[in-house]
Amino acid sequence: MNGPPFAPPAPVWSSAKAADGREYYYNRLTQQTTWEKPDELKDDVERALPGTGWAAHMSNGRRYYVKTGTTETTWEIPEPVQKKIDEYNQNQQNQRPPPSGPAGWPAGPASGAPAYDNRRERDEYRPDRHDRRDDRDRDRDRDRRDDRESGFGGDRPNISFTTGTEHLQFSTPQDAEAAFMKVLKQMKVQPDWTWLQAVRAGIHDPNWRAIPEPEKREEAFKKYCEDLRAQEKHKEQDRQAKLRSDFTAMLRSHPEIKYYTRWKTALPIIEEETIFRSAKDDAERRALFEEYIISLKKAHEEEEAESRRSALDQIMGLLQGLDLEPFTRWQAAEEKLEQNHEFNSDKFETLTRMDVLNQFEKHIRQLQREHNDKVQAERRKKHRVERKNRDAFLELLDDLRKSGLLRAGTKWKDIHDTIQDDPRYTAMLGQSGSSPLDLFRDALEEEEGKFRTLRRRALDVLEQQRFEVTTATPVEEFLNIMRKDPRTADIDEQSMHSIYNYVLAKVKKREEEERRDEEYIERSAVDKLRSVIKHLDPPVSLSDTWEVVRPRVEKTDEYRALKSDTLRESAFDKFMSRLKEKESDRRDRSRRDDRDRDRDRRDRDREYRNGHSDSHRRHRTRTRSPEHDPYAAERRRAVQDREARYRNNDSTGLSPPRRRERRDDDRYERSRRSPGGDHYGLERREREVERERSYVSRADPREATVSLLDYGDSGGRTSSTRRRRESDESSSKRDRETKVRKTMPHAHP
Repeated sequence: MNGPPFAPPAPVWSSAKAADGREYYYNRLTQQTTWEKPDELKDDVERALPGTGWAAHMSNGRRYYVKTGTTETTWEIPEPVQKKIDEYNQNQQNQRPPPSGPAGWPAGPASGAPAYDNRRERDEYRPDRHDRRDDRDRDRDRDRRDDRESGFGGDRPNISFTTGTEHLQFSTPQDAEAAFMKVLKQMKVQPDWTWLQAVRAGIHDPNWRAIPEPEKREEAFKKYCEDLRAQEKHKEQDRQAKLRSDFTAMLRSHPEIKYYTRWKTALPIIEEETIFRSAKDDAERRALFEEYIISLKKAHEEEEAESRRSALDQIMGLLQGLDLEPFTRWQAAEEKLEQNHEFNSDKFETLTRMDVLNQFEKHIRQLQREHNDKVQAERRKKHRVERKNRDAFLELLDDLRKSGLLRAGTKWKDIHDTIQDDPRYTAMLGQSGSSPLDLFRDALEEEEGKFRTLRRRALDVLEQQRFEVTTATPVEEFLNIMRKDPRTADIDEQSMHSIYNYVLAKVKKREEEERRDEEYIERSAVDKLRSVIKHLDPPVSLSDTWEVVRPRVEKTDEYRALKSDTLRESAFDKFMSRLKEKESDRRDRSRRDDRDRDRDRRDRDREYRNGHSDSHRRHRTRTRSPEHDPYAAERRRAVQDREARYRNNDSTGLSPPRRRERRDDDRYERSRRSPGGDHYGLERREREVERERSYVSRADPREATVSLLDYGDSGGRTSSTRRRRESDESSSKRDRETKVRKTMPHAHP
């Protein structure tokens, strides 16, 4: 059968990917796995690398080589590695010589030899047998079309090649590529050629098909063109570098060319130079000239910057030599600089006033930093000394505490005489922070805390022993109770006496409070009994005695609340003394009011005779904003005085007489009884109107309701108004009687 040949046996080793992406290898026969690549899967380069000092790595799908122990890298196969590969291939060819083809062409190495077949497959695409045959047919048609287009007219005769010529074989792909590159080099391919031009020129060369795949051939052609362009670029760069160096040296030989020289100025100077003519064109010459001018400008700027830095450093040295203070003003420093001869020299002309001011600020900031550091160092030193003084004074207080001079309740004056000459105390005087008195109070507070602890223990013992301390309890008995209990047996004698004094003071304070409470209760009971006596009906008079009043109150609870007759009688005595005071005050006010009334009446009569009775026509000012009335209290006192004045003169003044019930028609009776043409009645009414108006004028003039105050001129007259009118009538009657008595002797001689 003419079927396909048997398939080669499957490889023993295969590669796979681990979970972390690393590649490992698996032996299907022995079930063995390894991270190292087996020799069966290695190519010629990987087999030749061991022992050569080179290592292979991959980058973007390409292999590059690194020399071990150095940083040398290369894309090409190193010479030691290539040498081992060639030796290996030579040994294989010597062991099995290749047979000759039918036409005498070398047929390549035997199938068992490791010769490289140029008909290799792509890495990313492996066509089958039919695809390879189709590719060869397309390649053959393309070659025929290219031959026709290259100038050979008509149909060309079919030229049959032998099998050896049609399938050239090379030992390595590099050799096949080198043979194709040699063809391109012999054709003198230029970098700007297209692939079609290269095909027309080299299709007839036997080594044109050293690379059988057309796509590979085109890639090799493009690579060759890129190499040519790179070579030309390197040559152009070398030429420009040499030209730039020579052109710059030529420009340096002309010192008249400065950093500010222009191209049209320098052109007549350098156009006769040989280097000038060696340039490609004027654009290149001008570009080189501009580069040189830029370098001169940079050098000039650097020189000026260096000169300016040197001048600024010298200015800083001058400022340091002026011995300025940390807070010196710029005006004073500037005057000192202007007086310096070195500052007025030419080397500082390039500096502006602002540059000098900036240097001054830097110098002053440095001086201030140094001053601040010095002050801080002195302050830290002072704080350290003060802390040591406080520690020493605390040790002094500890000594006083151990000696028993500093205890709970100790006062500063008790220990001041003891420590006033001690250096640990005198060192504390005048320093900042805590004073000796503050530290003493802190220590005293600690001692008082300890004493409170001991005192609580002692009080617990007293409570447990059911022992009550009184003012008559001696200190020895108290100490015996304390010494018997183990909780207070270790308390020192002085602390025990302090606890006893504290307990005794608490007892005295409690007794004093009880005594004050009893006195308060007694005073309250006495006051209650006074109130009962005051509200007796009929009321008690000034002529009554305790024996008369006692039967009237002895059945009350207030009387029985007082335990002694002395207290009960004292309540009666207080009531009687108060009653006498009220009667005396009433009589004094009555006499004073009579005198005032007579004086007022005389004043009104005089004003009436003088014609000044129109005071009621004065304008009364009213406003809506309220204000404090300073006469309200005076008016209330006047009303009270009038009420007291018209009470029954025979009564004791304890309660007012019973008032008659008024009717609505009473206010009209007086007007009916009074004759309309009575002169005294008119005079009395005028005085009454004037008095009421004077009251209105003394009231708050800004009070909105001042016209509503009832002073007797309204329809509803109060009892006080009625009494005031009755008093006026009685006073007028007394005046008339007095006049009649004075005129009677003249009437009856």
